[in-house]
Amino acid sequence: MQNLIIMDTKIFLFAAAVSVVTMSCRHTVSNDEQSVETVDVALPQVESITLSSVYPGVLTSPNYVDVVAKVNGQILTQDYNSGSYVKKGQVLFTIDPSTYRDHVQQAQAALTTAISTRDYAKTHYDAVNKALASDAVSKMEVVQAQSALEEAEASVKNAKASLATAQRLLGYCSVTAPISGQTAEGEYGIGNYVSGEGAPVKLTTIYDNSVLTAVFAIEDDRYHEIVNAIDNKDSLNFAKVPVIFEDPLPHRYFGKISYLAPTLNNSTGTLKVKVSIDNVYNELKPGMYAKIDLPYDKISDAVMVKDSSLGSDQLGRYLYVVNDSDRVVKKHVTVGDLYHDTLRVVTKGISPGERYVTKALLKVRDGMKVNPRMIN
Repeated sequence: MQNLIIMDTKIFLFAAAVSVVTMSCRHTVSNDEQSVETVDVALPQVESITLSSVYPGVLTSPNYVDVVAKVNGQILTQDYNSGSYVKKGQVLFTIDPSTYRDHVQQAQAALTTAISTRDYAKTHYDAVNKALASDAVSKMEVVQAQSALEEAEASVKNAKASLATAQRLLGYCSVTAPISGQTAEGEYGIGNYVSGEGAPVKLTTIYDNSVLTAVFAIEDDRYHEIVNAIDNKDSLNFAKVPVIFEDPLPHRYFGKISYLAPTLNNSTGTLKVKVSIDNVYNELKPGMYAKIDLPYDKISDAVMVKDSSLGSDQLGRYLYVVNDSDRVVKKHVTVGDLYHDTLRVVTKGISPGERYVTKALLKVRDGMKVNPRMIN
């Protein structure tokens, strides 16, 4: 009986020990499961992309003309409002024409006199030349008559030239628009006296804003990329370069590269570039600031990751990748350019099917067991 009690006691103690060990193991497993970190992971984006750089620029008007006075006199009328749109040939100013009208009349009278003198000289020459055949006059008289005729013909030419000059100056009294466009504020107004005969006097400026130019500068190392892309017409579209404005406009605008400077600015290490923009809706004005989104490369099937998921160490850039066993692997990668401000092109080190950690990089380490949570 005593032996039976002792055996029961041993069995009870063994069972209790097994129970304690089992509970301890369960507790350990539970703690391990609770210590597994949940991390966000994503697959690299793979798509064909166009890389570009954004440059600040200023809009200018490549086609503008100064309206000038070419005669002397008082401005009698201003036939437009400053800032308004005018058409080519439209009268903008009238300068007192009285002096130049008198000059035209005088020139016309001088021409009439010269023609009359020439006609008489011609008749006289014909008469003495005919009389010479019958020895009624001397050869000297014929020579003198011929000289008088030539002098009279020269006087007619001079009188015609003087009349043309007087008429041209009279025409300048009506100052017309040389091109269609927007007018600037006038330099002179009604009642002002201008002296334009000696040197033209600027009255206003007309800007043709139908096509504007965005002027900006690019780095010298981008020059060869752009030139090569321009030569390879199937690569990038330089006839439709996006132009962005700080304050959004009702319409979108695109430009076309119209100028690449032939020389480099040594002080800044940049190259001057111009992009022409059709101002279809007349929303753009010279002097506006713009951003030119200039393409420089095109990549087919580019592999991209979130730029914020990349780390750096002495060996370069790296990503934390989660393998099939849900363990973190630190992989060094070779990166390229930034795309749309948030994505970084990876040229080597990661394949499209690999999951990479997108954030909380300080919480993970190489070889760590994690609970990956896939995000878009």
